[in-house]
Amino acid sequence: MDLTFSEEQDELRTVVRSFLTRHATEADVRRLAADPHGHDPWIWRRMATEIGLQGLAVPEEYGGSGFGYVDLGVVFEETGRALLCAPYFATVALAAEALLRCDDEAARADLLPGIAAGETVATLALTEDDGRWDEPGIHLNARAGADGWRLTGVKTYVPEGHLADLLLVAARTPAGVSLFAVTTADAPGLTRTRLPTLDQTRKQARITFRDTPARLLGTEGTAWPVIERTLATAAVLLAAEQVGGAAAALDASVGYAKIREQYGRPIGSFQGIKHKCADMLVEIESARSAAYAGLWALDAGDETEIAVAAALAQAFCSEAFTKVAGDTIQVHGGIGFTWEHPAHLYLKRAKSSEVLLGTPAYHRELLAARLGI
Repeated sequence: MDLTFSEEQDELRTVVRSFLTRHATEADVRRLAADPHGHDPWIWRRMATEIGLQGLAVPEEYGGSGFGYVDLGVVFEETGRALLCAPYFATVALAAEALLRCDDEAARADLLPGIAAGETVATLALTEDDGRWDEPGIHLNARAGADGWRLTGVKTYVPEGHLADLLLVAARTPAGVSLFAVTTADAPGLTRTRLPTLDQTRKQARITFRDTPARLLGTEGTAWPVIERTLATAAVLLAAEQVGGAAAALDASVGYAKIREQYGRPIGSFQGIKHKCADMLVEIESARSAAYAGLWALDAGDETEIAVAAALAQAFCSEAFTKVAGDTIQVHGGIGFTWEHPAHLYLKRAKSSEVLLGTPAYHRELLAARLGI
């Protein structure tokens, strides 16, 4: 296993960071966080057409570029640094991954090209009112009729569910958990409500299905392994995003400690600030190692290793980002608590991401189970 980045991956990082520096500034983040829509469709299309981010890991036969998960992790790390306000995680880490994993060639051919081209915003609707991420937590009912499948029930905490063009819905049939596609533009019986969230940069929604027509993906009753693998991939990619956010927070802290003076000297010269910044760096480098190990495991394709690495990465990186974001506010002192300073944006993203795919305690339980402890 090659544990270094290639020149092409380093160049990819440079290109993505340059793009986000221009199009995901703090002003852009604040503007889109306050916008009910939550992202700029023009920037979303440019992400696809200019640098191919949505289709980066989509195979070429479906309109993508066919790159690997390490390449995708580089992109997620940079979007985390910028607090990108776009449905990138929902579309790429959840929906596109689920389509790639399901055994339905016709669905992949129909749905992935739109995602790769930036024409389709998609998401995975999994959790319900109890907020569970495991198989027993899926209760939404799917029934087959003469005119096809119909869904009835509720999904909530759905990332970008208020605006997604395509919903991939986990539902229960007599045969077990199955995965369905709902095209929202023409879906009767579908009601979407945007939820108030701590992190305004990543919107979530509650979705109600009332006898809503849906397309079965793959074979009835066989979706849970697909969903479980999708969640493992998403956990690693979210970990990479969390590392990027934490690194940006540390950079801001160090930069401020160099220029803020107290008692005639920069506060970065004081032992308390030095130690805090050093502790933040240790947290970030440890988290980075966990996230990168997960990315390389994904590319290696060993399912047992992926399951372990994903749980480890998400358990550690979630808490690391939250700690670093909180310490960033402390380093900045009084100004760090103000609305005008961006520190609170990183703390809110950190706290929201900490529970987005299940709490750190949940992932530690997964890790223990997968290690047989």
